[in-house]
Amino acid sequence: MSQSKLDDLFDYTEERCLWQFFSRTWDREENIEGVLGQVARLLTGQEPLRGTPQERLFYADALAMANDVRERSPWASQVNHEEIQFLIDGLKSRLVDTVITRSTNRELNHHLY
Repeated sequence: MSQSKLDDLFDYTEERCLWQFFSRTWDREENIEGVLGQVARLLTGQEPLRGTPQERLFYADALAMANDVRERSPWASQVNHEEIQFLIDGLKSRLVDTVITRSTNRELNHHLY
């Protein structure tokens, strides 16, 4: 895996994707997993999941992201299924670390939420 590819994905996500900043920890985790799972499916040519309203919501965010990644990153069309999955897993980990683990927003885990 190329660190620069992961950096590209992370920078794009930080700049363009508001779904990572929902108000609760569980919301953030759910969005990171759901949207990036759909992105991985789209970038590897798999059929996206659209059976539930939640899956369709994740798909809508993932479609925009996958299209942008393909358009902005020449490497996106040159990597194989395993590398895409490795990059997406790395991005998930990095986002969880940044927007949950190291977040200073105390409302993320507030007991009244």
